[in-house]
Amino acid sequence: MHRLTVVIVLALGLVACASAPKDAPPLPRAENVDLERFMGDWYVIAHVPLPPEDEAFNAVERYALCADGRVETVFRYRDGGFEEKLKISRPTGYPGVEGDPAEWGMSFIWPFRAEFIIAWLDADYDSTIVARTRRDYAWLMHRAPEMPTEQKVEALARLEAMGYAPEDVRMVPQRWPEADGLAAPGPVSLPQCED
Repeated sequence: MHRLTVVIVLALGLVACASAPKDAPPLPRAENVDLERFMGDWYVIAHVPLPPEDEAFNAVERYALCADGRVETVFRYRDGGFEEKLKISRPTGYPGVEGDPAEWGMSFIWPFRAEFIIAWLDADYDSTIVARTRRDYAWLMHRAPEMPTEQKVEALARLEAMGYAPEDVRMVPQRWPEADGLAAPGPVSLPQCED
């Protein structure tokens, strides 16, 4: 079993136990999520990271919607610097928990599914926040490696209003093209939907 996958699963703990911390406001859900529009590349601008990605550089999440409704995912980043080793994980998303396309189960190891909530999505599908009820992890993502400062400040304020502590949020360094000449988002092929 891939070591990164094991660490992610251990870090998420018991995925069934997704209770909110005391005094945390209810976690919002983006309304009317169009999954087809949500697909494609998302650059991680800031995050409350999982342990394996706590020193991520050039982090990019890529989604592909399969005919059966699954979302095949490729998450790639450089571990510890722009020239460091490329890390890749390929979880599968299962959108539509309780009929809500903003709530997914994300599976790193079958049959376990971690909570994955599209808590905010701008009208143009250019920026999003993915969060968890426990407020243990979150990702602010944008369609380009750089997010305009005003939008970034507003999005970080949204994250704080959701119950995340500002001191837990790490800005993810993004620099493209990469030093080895790779164009964004790098050499990772699109996720493949298998029958």
